[in-house]
Amino acid sequence: MAKSLSFPAYQFQPLINPRYCPLLQRQLLYPYKYPPSHLHRSRLILRNHFPPQCQNPSNSSSLSSTPAHQQEEEQHLEQLKETREALSLFLQEFGVSPEDSVFIASNAPKYANMLVDSVRDLEEWSAWKSGDAGGEEFGEVVHMAKVKGDNGKVAFLESIGLNLSSAMNVARYLSKESLPGLIDKVKYMKDIFFTNSDDKILFGKKARRMMMHLSIPIDEDLQQTLSFFEKIEARRGGLDMLGFSDASFRYLVESFPRILSLPIDSHLKPMVQFLESIGISSNRMGNIFLLFPPTILWGAKGIRSRVKAFRNVETVDKSIGKVLVKCPWVLSSGMIENYREILSFFDMEKVPRGSVERAIQSWPHILGCSPGKLKVMVEQFGDLGVRDKKLGQVIATSPQLLLRKPSEFVQGVTFLKDLGFTQDDVGMLLSRCPEIFAASIDNTLRKKIKSLASIGIYEEHLPRVIKKYPEVLVSDFNSTLLPRMKYLMEIGISKRDVAFMVRRFSPLLGYSIDKVLRPKYEFLVQTMEKPVRDVVEYPRYFSHSLEKKIKPRFLVLKQRNIECSLKDMLAKNDEEFNSVFLHSGGRMPVSDSPSAD
Repeated sequence: MAKSLSFPAYQFQPLINPRYCPLLQRQLLYPYKYPPSHLHRSRLILRNHFPPQCQNPSNSSSLSSTPAHQQEEEQHLEQLKETREALSLFLQEFGVSPEDSVFIASNAPKYANMLVDSVRDLEEWSAWKSGDAGGEEFGEVVHMAKVKGDNGKVAFLESIGLNLSSAMNVARYLSKESLPGLIDKVKYMKDIFFTNSDDKILFGKKARRMMMHLSIPIDEDLQQTLSFFEKIEARRGGLDMLGFSDASFRYLVESFPRILSLPIDSHLKPMVQFLESIGISSNRMGNIFLLFPPTILWGAKGIRSRVKAFRNVETVDKSIGKVLVKCPWVLSSGMIENYREILSFFDMEKVPRGSVERAIQSWPHILGCSPGKLKVMVEQFGDLGVRDKKLGQVIATSPQLLLRKPSEFVQGVTFLKDLGFTQDDVGMLLSRCPEIFAASIDNTLRKKIKSLASIGIYEEHLPRVIKKYPEVLVSDFNSTLLPRMKYLMEIGISKRDVAFMVRRFSPLLGYSIDKVLRPKYEFLVQTMEKPVRDVVEYPRYFSHSLEKKIKPRFLVLKQRNIECSLKDMLAKNDEEFNSVFLHSGGRMPVSDSPSAD
């Protein structure tokens, strides 16, 4: 079932369609061949579908008793109502449904005013002023709409949000389009671009991110896209309204008017099908078309050729779909050329090609950054001893670091040094957990340190704790760290002892409760029959594999009636363990463990 443009306030009955009323059709198209009385009767068909917009039931006095300006206003409203009635019937002559014709006529006020002004210039306007024409003005409006020559397209374009001047300009591109076909095309585009989108509010954020990281010469496609963004940014709500059709579709049409001349069956649908074939779901199409509208003009063939040029391959797989959803600009000729330059740059830096490819797939905005800007950040990493393969590991894990401002990166390095880390320590942290350097100092790192202090991990403990488990600075405290501490306290370990355990072995805070902590605790107390205090003295117990190390060694010791501490049982490598327990045949005394830090 065809979708209507909106939910019109008024609806026609099918019998009023002039296509089914030949006499009415001839009256509208050739108004001068029929007496006014004929058109008057035709006009009555529509009278109830456009009630006056300005009525005052409590005022029963005649127009002669009202002020002159009020009479003029009421007369003007009546003229506009009659104009909309005539315009609606005129649109139906081109095959527009009654519902859509009412919507268009009701939402094209400037076009209606233009028709009224044009009719005023005719000699027959005197009959309209006197009110004795009996409906002649109805035919005059239709005649003027026909004289305009746009076949209702200007009215339709105004009804979807374009101002009158833009509508007239865009209509010039659509001279070969039928009005019903144009209406169907707009409905189809809105459905693809907007209706199924599940992240409308994020379109503006994505657009700003792409613009923020752009430092290469822009081609014509990118320039047109930026101009489109500027039009939306200048309006209320700015780019945050990009994903909403009522706010952005008019600017899309104004910026790229040729999209309305593209056929649905031979251009738009094949393009959508191709994007679906490379892994872009229907609710993600807007990410491509709204963030990079030139793709609409390229069609399936154009997009496919650019994808091949981007990948430098003959076949296209679905991995490219994820890249396009994040940053469709990678298909611009400028970014495709910059891609080659970036690969060449990292080849010179001896960074593995696979690491570079993973970085780009994860964060394709890198392709909008010039090699010169990338070099500045690469040199910052090099000062910390992160080069070659290590650099590849860093950018593959946190590619956004390449787009970090050098001053912000230096602030992060200084912050860590102020905590007691050396230059080499900072380089080690960059290699192991680059996410730290992408985090906000004030909003993330300082807050995390404050949270750690609340559980007994103070500043003097931070270098030791962070070196062993740097992820502690970027893990969510409430959803990750705190639940693990609560579980340890639930099994009988005091808060003070938990803090002691974390200070000695901070990776403890990263272990899964269900997969690591709980099964190993239960084996400790139920099978090994050891007190929970033992894990306080040796928290590394939780780092050893239950199936591959803890159980096998426990069974060996049990068979030989050997008792020892968790540390003596698990801290030794296989050779040492065999030498001490399998060949000595003796009993190993339990080692003393400190009870304080």
